[in-house]
Order: sequence, then structure tokens, then C-alpha cells
Amino acid sequence: MSPEEIIESTEQNEIIEDNHSRLGDEAFAGEKTIIVGLNCGQGEGDLEEAERSLDELAELVKTAGGVVVASVLQNRSTPDVAWFIGRGKLDEIIAAALELQAETLVFDDELSGSQIRNIEELTDMKVLDRTFVILDIFAGRAKTSEGKLQVELAQLQYRMSRLIGTRKALSRLGGGIGTRGPGETKLETDRRHISRRVAALKRNLNSTRERRERTRQQRHNNDALTVAVVGYTNAGKSSLMNTLCESELETADQVFATLDPVARKLMLPDGQQLILIDTVGFIRKLPHHLVEAFRSTLEEVTAADIIMHVTDVADPEAERQVQIVNELLSELKALDKPRLHVLNKADLLVEPASRSLFFDGEGVKTIQVSARTGKGLEELKELLAQTAGLGMIPLRLLIPYDKSALLSLIRDNGVIDSIDYLEAGTSVDTRVKSSVYSALADFIRLAE
Repeated sequence: MSPEEIIESTEQNEIIEDNHSRLGDEAFAGEKTIIVGLNCGQGEGDLEEAERSLDELAELVKTAGGVVVASVLQNRSTPDVAWFIGRGKLDEIIAAALELQAETLVFDDELSGSQIRNIEELTDMKVLDRTFVILDIFAGRAKTSEGKLQVELAQLQYRMSRLIGTRKALSRLGGGIGTRGPGETKLETDRRHISRRVAALKRNLNSTRERRERTRQQRHNNDALTVAVVGYTNAGKSSLMNTLCESELETADQVFATLDPVARKLMLPDGQQLILIDTVGFIRKLPHHLVEAFRSTLEEVTAADIIMHVTDVADPEAERQVQIVNELLSELKALDKPRLHVLNKADLLVEPASRSLFFDGEGVKTIQVSARTGKGLEELKELLAQTAGLGMIPLRLLIPYDKSALLSLIRDNGVIDSIDYLEAGTSVDTRVKSSVYSALADFIRLAE
């Protein structure tokens, strides 16, 4: 079968899309890549989900610096133990790769070491999988020492079980997808060396984890309310934080533009102060190695007082992305925390958002905003103030004038709703943090 016939084929319900004519020759300055997916489901929904996952893989490859020249989606009941998508389909891909001058195959699922080895030997191409590409992107994006340690640990744990299958991919020179991060060649990395390095990385990360825990404890001691900003990758979390907090976090219209978590202060209209913590974006098939390596960072989500879930409301995949984020929040045991659902990028909506997006769980408040235009942001601050105020204690106080220093304590640790100066002292209706209740208890004024 010729390469042209392969690309046009629809046998066995596979979908092969040639992007050569659409991209043009100038776009092929990067590594020419064929992406490959496998659909083992029987329903129409399974096929659609596999197609969307493959589209997302194309975006990941692009972010990693590659150029997708063709995409293949194979349907079969189970993965082939040796060849993943079957020997026959690989033979067809080889012919297409020769015609398109592709040098890399990227699969949308994790491959075993033996599968990588078999496919490399058959195709004489670099063979990577989705996890490898995501880890490679993270290796290029990590800026802090903790982030670099976490990425290296994830890469080494992933590679440890696949040394048998990465002989060619890791020994090629000249860079490209999958070559960033720790040492790559088989001569440089054997299993014993990796084991020692993994142990050292875990020790360093445990020290970092202890420092992060001390920082969280200090916030708790200071009664600083924290808001974990979570969401699918490229939902606009950093842009939203920049607008709310008047900060300058790095943003880009691409997946995983932000990797290292950052914290910024937000002053609310009622005087409350929150700490917003940006977190790494979630994605389909988030690699297990990455979740484990980033455990200390993801603990920011579990330790936060409030979860602010940001969704790109204009994305056709918004409903599925919400589901994926909620599944990961459930895995982190964070679904029972107070949550706000922020539908961002409302300015890009062509049609009204799906009503299902406004029902993200019992007690979850949803608001539609645009970080770019500022639409809905004042209402969002009010919702944050209401949510933060749920843990505050309402008090009516009568403070003698010789105890007026307590007013500063109230302002630093609560919100003054009304104040009146009487002959006996200052009458204050306030909501305060529980930690200062004992200092004010003697001045509680009984309802009249």
C-alpha cells in the first residue's frame, strides 16, 4: 500500500490525517513527528474521546518543539503486547514516514520498554510516548530548584523501567523531543546509577517538602487564608491571578506555560487578605510518575482553605476538562473543601456556555469572567470574600476607649461591618478569625 493510500484509508475505522499541506514547508523546521493513538472502546463516545486525546497530544508535541506531519488512530479491542497497534499498521506507518521524512513516532499511551524496543528496531525511528513528551516539556519549563528536582525524579523513575527500550532514542545526538533533563545515553545511565540518583533526589525533595510545610504552618499561625488556583492546562489561571493581584506571572497561550507554583496576595474589597497559589495545570492521562514527583507541590491544593477551579469556558472540551480536574481533586482528597468555579475567557464565547458548567457540585458557586477584559472580576472578589468569611466569627463588641488598640487587632484579623462611637466606648459589628476570639471575648456586647 502506498503512503498516499495509507493516509486516505479508513479501514478498521482508523483515522489518519496528513498535515503536510496545511502546515506548509516552512513549519517543518522542527522534528517531524507522526503521532499514534489507540482506541479500544466500542462506543461512539470512546472514539470521540480517543480523537480528542490525540488532538491534545499534537499540541503537546508542538509545545515540545516537534512538528506533527501525520496522526494515526487505530481501533482494536486490546493493545498488541509486542507492537501496541499491531505489526501490520506499523508497516503502513513506516511507508508513510519515509514519504513524509518523519523521524519520530509519539504514542498517545504509555509504552512498555519491550514495546519501545520492538518498534524502534522495526521502524528505525525515535519512539516516544505521551508521558515522555509531557516530562520533556516539564524539563524545559522548570525554573526553580525544586521544580528541576521534581522533574528529574519523574524522568528517572519513568526511564528506570524502560532502559531496555530506549537504546536508540536516548543515544541520538543533536537534541529534540525527549532529550532534555538528566543524562540520556545508555552508556551514561545504568540502572544502578539511576537508583542512586533517585534516592538522592528523594532526600533533597523531602527537605524541600519540610520547608514547604513550615511555610504552610506559618501561614496557618498567621491566619492567612490560602486559595489554591487549579484547572486544566491553558485555562488562564496565571492570567487571572495577574489581573486580580496586579502581578506579572509568566503567561502564554500553550499547555504548561506555568510549572512552578507561586503565591500572590489579594486584598478584597471588605479588607480581607487572601494568598492565591498558582498550581501546575492538569491534563488527560497525567503521568503517574509526575503526580508522585510533584506530591509536595500538589499538597498546596490539599492544604489550601479554598479551591478556585478555573475553566476555559470557550474551549469545546470544557465539560470534559472539568470532569478531569474534579477526578484529580478527588484523588487529592480536596473535593470537600469550599470551592469556587470560575468560567474564564468569557469574552471568547460565541454561544452561551453549557448550563452543565454552572453545576459543578453541591454548594459550589460558579461565576463567568474574563481575565483579559476584566468582566466579572469584581463579582469574583465578592464571592471570594463571602467564601472566606464562612470561617469567620460574627461579633458585636463594645470596646472601652482605653482599649482602642483592639481595633487594630480587629482590622488585621477580620472585617468591620459597622462602627459607632458611644459614650461608653466604641460599638463594633465585626467578623473575625477564630484565633483572636479569646482576646475579644470580654468585650462582647449582648444583643439588645
